[in-house]
Order: sequence, then structure tokens, then C-alpha cells
Amino acid sequence: MPIARSSQGSPTLSLFAWSGAIVFAGSLLWFLYCYAVRFGVAAPEGPILRPLLIDIGLFSAFALHHSVLARSAVKAAIGRRLGPGLERSLYTWVASLLFIAVCSFWQPVPGRLYVLGGGWALLGYALQCAGLILTLRGASAVDLLDLAGVRPVRLAAGGSAPTHVPLATSGLYGFVRHPLYFAWVLLVFGAPSMTATRATFAIVSTIYLAAAIPWEERSLVDTFGPDYEAYRRKVRWRMIPGVY
Repeated sequence: MPIARSSQGSPTLSLFAWSGAIVFAGSLLWFLYCYAVRFGVAAPEGPILRPLLIDIGLFSAFALHHSVLARSAVKAAIGRRLGPGLERSLYTWVASLLFIAVCSFWQPVPGRLYVLGGGWALLGYALQCAGLILTLRGASAVDLLDLAGVRPVRLAAGGSAPTHVPLATSGLYGFVRHPLYFAWVLLVFGAPSMTATRATFAIVSTIYLAAAIPWEERSLVDTFGPDYEAYRRKVRWRMIPGVY
């Protein structure tokens, strides 16, 4: 039985949603620390295959969750069981905890691919800063409270049904269809000192994002219909201009 609207507006569920949003923000900060500090330390010589397989397994577990719970049919089933106001908050909690686990247990891979110096290093840092700025700008085009799972609970508290965030097609979304993914590429590949640990994280995560886009866009077509089809025809590139 779905949770009643009055229950969804309880202080306990509001606390669940807001604490999930805090964990979501914390998971992003933990990733930034791990990538900038922990993954930047070159691991000593040793076996490569074992840490690679562990890292791929870790990210695959996160990717599997994301791919399954992000599907429209699964979201609808969870919404029927818990009530539509809690579906997004539950997803945020699970995704955030899994991402923290991925970063925490990521295995160091021996070696360092390259170290850029001088102007090339400055260019790398500039690309990473651009990635952070684009992430903030791209996120501002959507409802952050909805993304973090707070908005649906607040709407349920007022007796309103959850609403879809309007389709963004201008600004950065007129450049590529998934500007947050483009920003991710700049952030993870812009590091002037590319250890094998960083490279593994960058490559595995980017391959996953590229592979997940077609599945994500199917859900977007289900949500926005002809409007998203027209948007796809207008904006050709999915993730990286001129490449994909």
C-alpha cells in the first residue's frame, strides 16, 4: 500500500529527504577530495590486474543501481509501493551511499601516465575549473531540490502530485544534450598529473556515462515525448562536441 499523503508530509519523512540531500552533497565533496588527493598519489609498482578488476567491479555495482532504479517502470513501481514523494529521495540515498563506497574502496593502480608542467599544467587546471563551473551552471538549469529528492516530499506534504522538471534546451543544453557529462569529462581528464588510479576512474566512469545516455534518453522521450525528439534533432551531440 502506498504511504498516505499525510504520512509523506510527516517530519520524519522530511528529515529523511533533507538528510538524503546532505548525503548527496557529501558524496560529491568526498569524490572531489578523493580524486584531488587520494587518487593523485602514484601507487608503487605491483600487480595491475587485481586492482583494475576490483575498481571496475565497484563502478559496475554503482552503474547497475543507477541503470535499474532510473528506469521509468522501476521508478513507477517504487512510487506505487512507497508513494511518489519518496521515490526520488530513496534513489538519492542509495546512489549517494554507493558513490561514497566506490570512492572509499577504489583501489590504487600502480603507475603514473604523465605529468604536465608549465603552460600545459595551467591548461589542465583551467579545464578542471571549467568542468566545475559548467557543472554548477548546468545544475542551475534544473531544480536542485527535485534532483536531491526534497521537492517531491514537500509537494506530497502539501497534497500536490510530483511534477516533472521542465525540459531545458537553451544555454549549455543548446551546446550538448548532456552538459553535466561533458563537464565531468573536463574535470576527470583535465588533471595535469594523471596517475594510473585517476586514469582508471576517469576512463571507467566516462565509458559508463557514454553507455548510459541512450537508456537515459529513452526515459526522457517517455517523459517529454515529441519535445525531446525535436530537441535531439536540434542538438546533435550527446556528450562531447564533434565526438559523441
